Amino acid sequence: MAAIETNDLTRRYGDVTALDSLSLSVPEGELFGLLGPNGSGKTTTIEILTGQLDPTDGTAAVLGHDPVADPLAVREAVGILPEREDPPSFLTPREYLQFVGDVRGFDAAEDRIAEWADRLGFDHKLDTLSTDLSEGERQRVMLAQTFIHEPDLVFIDEPLVNLDPIMQAEVKDHMREYCERGNTLFLSTHFLEVAEELCTSVGIIRDGTLVAERDPADLDPDEQLLDYFRREVEAAESTGPGATGNDGGDRPLEADGGSNA
Repeated sequence: MAAIETNDLTRRYGDVTALDSLSLSVPEGELFGLLGPNGSGKTTTIEILTGQLDPTDGTAAVLGHDPVADPLAVREAVGILPEREDPPSFLTPREYLQFVGDVRGFDAAEDRIAEWADRLGFDHKLDTLSTDLSEGERQRVMLAQTFIHEPDLVFIDEPLVNLDPIMQAEVKDHMREYCERGNTLFLSTHFLEVAEELCTSVGIIRDGTLVAERDPADLDPDEQLLDYFRREVEAAESTGPGATGNDGGDRPLEADGGSNA
C-alpha cells in the first residue's frame, strides 16, 4: 500500500508554476528523499500533502486521506517538521510538548516528554523558555514534537539544520529505526550526502517537475548520487521548456551534510 500517492499535482501562483504535474507513489516503510535546489518545489509539495496548501490541479492521498477534502485528518495522522520553525518563544519545551500531547490526545505525555528530551539531549532545558534556547536546542524540541505522538508517517524539511555532528548522527539513526519499524518518512533536503546515506528511494525535482527517481543502492559502485542527479538535471534542462520563474532555480544541489551549530 502507498503511504503517499499523487497524480499530476500542480500549483500555480499567477504566471509562476511552482509544482508541475507531480506524480509520486511512496510505499509504506520507505525513507523517501525529495531533492532539489532552493525554490524547486519541495516545500510546496509538503505543504500540499499536509493540507496546508490547496493544489491548483491534480490529486493526492496521504495514508488514505485526501489533504484537500479532509486536511484535519491528514494533520492528525502525520508528524510534520517544517524547515526552520521554532517552538513558541513564550513556552518552555515542557509546556510546548504538553500542548502537543493535548492536541494529539495521547496518553502518558509526561513519560514521552521525558523520553524524547533525554533522547535528544535537552532534558536539562525542559523548563527554560524557548526564546533562551540555542538554535540547535530549538531544533531538537521541534524534532521531538514531530515524533512524540508516534505517527505512521512523518514529513521532515531539512532535519539536521543547526545540529552538531553527534546529534546529527543520533537523529539519522532514529530516522532509520523509525522506517525499519514499518513507518514512512518523507524527507525534503538539498543536501545530497544526507539523502545518499539515509534514503531507500530518492527523487529530484527541478522547477516544479520531477526529473528523476532512483534507489541510491542501485547506483554503479563508482557513481555518486551527485553525479547521477547532475546528469539528470542537465538532461531535463536541455529537453524541458526552460525555467518557470521559481527563485533559486539555477542553484546546484549541495554535496555537503546538514548545517552545524
